[in-house]
Amino acid sequence: MVILTSVLTTGALTLTACGSRDSDSKGGDSGNVTVTIGVDAPLTGQNSATGLGIQYGAQIAVDDANKNKTVPGVTFKIKALDDKAIPATGQQNATQLVSDKNVLGVVGPLNSGVATQMQQVFATANLVEISPSNTNPELTMGKNWQTSPSRPFKTYFRTATTDALQGAYAADYAYNGAKKKKAFVVDDKQTYGAGLSKIFQEQFVKQGGKVIGTDHVNTGDRDFSTLVTKIKNSGADLLYYGGQYDEAQVLTKQLKAAGANIPLFGGDGIFSDTYIKTAGKSAEGDLATSIGVPVDTLPAAKDFVATYKAKKYPGDYGTYGSYAYDATTAIIKAVGTVVKDGKVPSDARSQIVSAVQSTSFEGISGKISFDQYGDTTNKQLTVYKVVNGAWKSVQSGVATPK
Repeated sequence: MVILTSVLTTGALTLTACGSRDSDSKGGDSGNVTVTIGVDAPLTGQNSATGLGIQYGAQIAVDDANKNKTVPGVTFKIKALDDKAIPATGQQNATQLVSDKNVLGVVGPLNSGVATQMQQVFATANLVEISPSNTNPELTMGKNWQTSPSRPFKTYFRTATTDALQGAYAADYAYNGAKKKKAFVVDDKQTYGAGLSKIFQEQFVKQGGKVIGTDHVNTGDRDFSTLVTKIKNSGADLLYYGGQYDEAQVLTKQLKAAGANIPLFGGDGIFSDTYIKTAGKSAEGDLATSIGVPVDTLPAAKDFVATYKAKKYPGDYGTYGSYAYDATTAIIKAVGTVVKDGKVPSDARSQIVSAVQSTSFEGISGKISFDQYGDTTNKQLTVYKVVNGAWKSVQSGVATPK
């Protein structure tokens, strides 16, 4: 109740509470305002490599907007908060961002489970939220998304396509591309991992494959000896894992050490260079699906990649960095339609939500626009395989659930 009261209060901020005037701006432009874009992601601990990729992807977008004076009279800055991949922390961060009068949009979070605790806070304050990485279908289409989809929060958007497509795409490649017929399916009990595994399992069976075993792990687990024995004895020719790289990189190492030479196949949660660095040679042949196409192959992303490397930013830019850049750019463009001549209207947050809904532009990751649920219209997916110690794309396309 305290959280909601705070949100309701800050949601009704007046003109002076939606952007800070920068009286020290160079050139003496008295109409210049500073607009803050919040970023929420795990910046330390679990999932931090991909979380940092989101933070600095957003930072580069803001730097580009300021350098190019994308929105006259507006200087943008980033306020990054660490949710540590913990839902309750994400909710606290959402409340903090809402209460900051200068925040007119938020990029993040990384984890779908964290998003479930942030959406209501942002919605109550009419503050737009764009995740570059959330993939659980319920976030945009509700719990009954398979039968009667209904958008829960008009303030929530994402530049990542959903598990409904990613799980199906993985199942299709596993059965028809990798020619695997018997899968053992494991998840980490989290919103993202459990949801993705369930969809993979359903679609793999529809393809003609057989799921010969299922199990669960806990986040933070490091001893998978019992599970490894179970998988090895099952006769599976593929382990599908729904979860993040933190556990998967240890699981695949112990699996191969036990003599079970079968690939671990995961979603975008394991698509990180950190996975390969930690698992070492055990990762060879493992598979992952991820949103979009390889960022290094996109001409529009060339400058982004060069900047990220030149500045030596930490984290993995290849997973969600370009999607964070585009999510941030969508907010920046929306601010540009609402804030004119450095004047921030009293209902700026609400207007920005509407502007994001109708946005359409060519981003560095592809076309950026949103459907009636707030989902990206870009449904491209890629399967990657670890070849000679690096992720190599083996197939790109668009999935359609059977």
